[in-house]
Amino acid sequence: MSSSEDSKEKNPVREHASSSSLEDDKFVRQAINGNQTAFKSLMEKYQKPLYYHVLKMIKNHEQVEDLVQEAFMKAFDNLGSYNTNYAFSTWLYRITTNHTIDYLRKKKLQTTSINEPVKTKDGDMEIQISDEAETDRAIIRKERKAIIHEAIINLPEKYRQVIEMRHLEERSYQEISDQLDLPLGTVKAHIFRAREMLYKSLKDKKDMF
Repeated sequence: MSSSEDSKEKNPVREHASSSSLEDDKFVRQAINGNQTAFKSLMEKYQKPLYYHVLKMIKNHEQVEDLVQEAFMKAFDNLGSYNTNYAFSTWLYRITTNHTIDYLRKKKLQTTSINEPVKTKDGDMEIQISDEAETDRAIIRKERKAIIHEAIINLPEKYRQVIEMRHLEERSYQEISDQLDLPLGTVKAHIFRAREMLYKSLKDKKDMF
C-alpha cells in the first residue's frame, strides 16, 4: 500500500481535503519536528488573512499585528495538540478568534470602574467588591507584574530593548525603528521573537495569568 493510501486509511476525514490543507499538514509535521522553515511558511501563508480577520474586530492596526503574532505563538506552542482530522486553518482561526476575544474582554474589564453602576431590569445596581478581595487582587497584580518584569530583564539585550519600548513605553513600531535605526521588518521580527521567548518563560507560571 502506498504512503498516500495509508494516510487516507488512517485519516479518512481528510480524504477529500484541499491541496492547500494537505500542504498545511505537511508543514505542521515538519514544524513539530523543529523545522523552522515550516514555521515560517505557515506564518507567511496565514499572516495576512489573519490580520484582516482580526481587523474586523479591532480597528487599531498595530494592536492587530500584536494579536496575530501572539496567536501564532500560541498555535505553534500547541501544535502537538492539533488534530489533523480537521483543517489546520480552522484550528488556527479559532485560536486567533479566541485570543482576540480574550483581549477585548480583558480590555473591557480594565476600563470599567468597579464603582460604575450596572443597569439591571430592577434599575441601577452598583458593583461592590470587598476590601479583602480587592487587596488580594492587588497582590496578584503586583506579583504578576514582577514575574513579567523579571522575564523581560532576562531576555537578550536586542529583544529586551524592543519589547520594553513596545509594551512599557508604548512606542509604535515606526518609532522603535527610527530610534534604534533598524529596518521596520527587523523591529517586528525582534518583537515577535521576544514575545515567543517570554511566552515560553511564563508558560510554567501560567497560574499567575
